[in-house]
Amino acid sequence: MTELQSEFAPSTEELKTAEARLPVELIGLQEEFFRRLGSMGRSRNTLKNYRTDLDCFNHYLRETQKRMDISHFGQSEILEYGSYLQVKYTSDNSRRRRVQALRIFFDYLVEKSLFPSNPVRKLTTSPKFLDIPRPTPLVDVKTLWNYLLNEAKNSSDMSKLLAYRNLVTLLLIYGGGLKVSDLTNLKTEHITLTMPPRVMVLADRRDPYSVELPNVFTSVFSDYRKLLEEMKSKSQMEFDHLLFNANPYRILSGGLSARGLEIIFEEFRKKLIITLTPKSLRQACIFKWIHQGKNDALIKEWMGVAPSYGMKLYKEHADKHLYSEDFLEEMYSEILGARN
Repeated sequence: MTELQSEFAPSTEELKTAEARLPVELIGLQEEFFRRLGSMGRSRNTLKNYRTDLDCFNHYLRETQKRMDISHFGQSEILEYGSYLQVKYTSDNSRRRRVQALRIFFDYLVEKSLFPSNPVRKLTTSPKFLDIPRPTPLVDVKTLWNYLLNEAKNSSDMSKLLAYRNLVTLLLIYGGGLKVSDLTNLKTEHITLTMPPRVMVLADRRDPYSVELPNVFTSVFSDYRKLLEEMKSKSQMEFDHLLFNANPYRILSGGLSARGLEIIFEEFRKKLIITLTPKSLRQACIFKWIHQGKNDALIKEWMGVAPSYGMKLYKEHADKHLYSEDFLEEMYSEILGARN
């Protein structure tokens, strides 16, 4: 069991209590489902939310069903659960989230051939109300970029490699709008050094798509790839992930989990005293695209969202959040360009 799975695994006492309330099969299937999400790189907070949302379903079973199992569940039972949510929650987002969690859980059960189809897909969800975007301020993006560029001048090979890894990560999020879940399993082969460079994103529920990156990415990535290959050779390691997990002395493994990326950003936020999360940096990227004149259809494609996704909040606040990417090339040339 990984550290992530261990943290969110129920205690022995909690599991015994749950087994007394619900069939062991349902509890076991839910635990398998959570482990599956953990192995896919979902963050601690995401796993916690799924537990909370499915616990609502478990509570419904205990309250309303004489037979507390789901083997007989079909569309009529799911519609009854929908009515239960309408009464229990006044928040549209709360209802929507619980339906979405149950839908994904039943997708898992269909995948395991325990259900022929997903009955939850017949249940209409409440509309999603989006929060007002709170992007990382441009001055904080510049502060982080400047810090990482100077770290890349470090004489220690490992420190330099870590700095370049973080430069690449920043460019993929601020330059390409990738989510931490996109970065977790990103491979080196997904990068294409055309003009401009592009990254291929492999999404769970849609066809792969590519996103344009800032031109400076080519220089940063070329240096990073060379340093990474040298360090992999020294460490006698082989992996095709673009990112890696490491301590200050050596590479530990290929790939970097969503939680690992969040921790890196937390450390930068505290060290530099800036407003920074992967989400806020991605929102800054979306505002940047708007100011670059990208059309809504292209922005939605690069965001990996449905064509029906509403851009209203971003458009309404665009005048308050001005972003560009010119400084990326300028600062890179000033700090690192002379020695490359």
